[in-house]
Amino acid sequence: MASCAVEGGCPSDYIAIVISSLCMILLVYRIIFPFVVHKIPQSKGSGFWIPAIQVLASFNLLLSIVLSLNFLKFKKRYWWQSCYVWAVWFEGPLGFGLLLSCRIAQAYQLFYIFVKRCLPPIRSYIFLPLILLPWIAGAGFMHFRKPLNYRCHMGLHWIFPVVSLHAMYVVALVGFTGAIRHIEFRFDEVRDLWQGILLSASSIGVWVAAYILNEIHDDISWLQVASRFLLLVIAGILVLTLFSISSSQPLLSQISLRRREPLEFDSMGKALGIPDSGLLLQREPTMVIDPSQPLDKLLLSKKFRQSFMAFADSCLAGESVHFYDEVHELGKIPTDDPVRRIYMARHIIEKYIKAGAVMEVNISHRSRQEILATSNLAEPHLFSSALNELIQLMKTNLAKDYWSSMFYMKFKEEASMRASDHDLEQMTGWNYSPRLSSVHGLDDPFHQEHLPKRSGSDTYDEDSHNIAS
Repeated sequence: MASCAVEGGCPSDYIAIVISSLCMILLVYRIIFPFVVHKIPQSKGSGFWIPAIQVLASFNLLLSIVLSLNFLKFKKRYWWQSCYVWAVWFEGPLGFGLLLSCRIAQAYQLFYIFVKRCLPPIRSYIFLPLILLPWIAGAGFMHFRKPLNYRCHMGLHWIFPVVSLHAMYVVALVGFTGAIRHIEFRFDEVRDLWQGILLSASSIGVWVAAYILNEIHDDISWLQVASRFLLLVIAGILVLTLFSISSSQPLLSQISLRRREPLEFDSMGKALGIPDSGLLLQREPTMVIDPSQPLDKLLLSKKFRQSFMAFADSCLAGESVHFYDEVHELGKIPTDDPVRRIYMARHIIEKYIKAGAVMEVNISHRSRQEILATSNLAEPHLFSSALNELIQLMKTNLAKDYWSSMFYMKFKEEASMRASDHDLEQMTGWNYSPRLSSVHGLDDPFHQEHLPKRSGSDTYDEDSHNIAS
């Protein structure tokens, strides 16, 4: 026990390494799971690279603990095995500091988006290095003064400033989280942040105890082995639990390691509970499509919009129609519900407006900047200018070709069949449809229960109250 406590390689050391390795594997699995299994498009913005940096920081933190606290039995022959490389730089600025900085950056984004109702004035790729500067300065100072001994232990007079630096970032995270605690988030962002604060504070407490025990009781072998075992295991649990991408991509927060069922929400509209989001109403009133009517009026029909969207996608030009569809969904959210409007508006900006977005739309620079520089993300007319531009673009590039396409022919045929079915229902007084008459309950492709048979007058009264989405 005495030799492995100093040189490393105790059985408990290898057990701790296995546990922390499993935590790291689960963490990597969690970040790639939504993209590989559910084929979710990869974001090019902070929604992807901040979680990726968190994974890197987690790996650096665990590796720094293993190499600086003598978990493995090897001789330090090269400069890269130095205590200052792992115990100072990788554990500090590139490990715990970077991990907490990512969480602070996410809390900073939530504060501006939901409290200030505008996009953050400082981009994440600038904000993150700025808040890392104290860590970099502290690591540089320690590297210059060289307070560590050959076992990577520091003196007691160094423990207070090091712990204070760790605690300062936890306090900053508490400050941002406290400022947004009154917002009624729909994806548990505040819960995730408070969980991160609790875990960070707990880990700092464990580290303080481990540092003090190692420094004061340097001659007690079992205590050193037990303290470093606890330190690595707690760090592994910390990085796995602290990791969360819900703050940057709420839809992905619906996917977790505990879920076995298929993805519940395939659009932001459904996730936010927008009425009839993404659904074709089974009893949507029949609309006569006239090519001479304005396109913006025709697009109000859900069935026409879906047909027109399928045609645009086949031409590899569906971004404008998808943008119109999501802005239409945004319009269904009441103006007195700013939180849900901000969620939807932010989703639209990330997906369609930002440069390099997954489905970036072709709008003028002026309209794009008006949206990105808005002072109120819940503004009802936020996307009106961009929408008008895209409707004109669709009239010019897509509408003329659509009327002579097979998509329109198919839509016209289906509309004619629906009209015939509707007339037959009124004449017979039965809710009858040749296409759906043999489909019941869970087999219904529209996932709706069929209405019971009623009298002709009752069926007519119900039809008169249905509204197209």
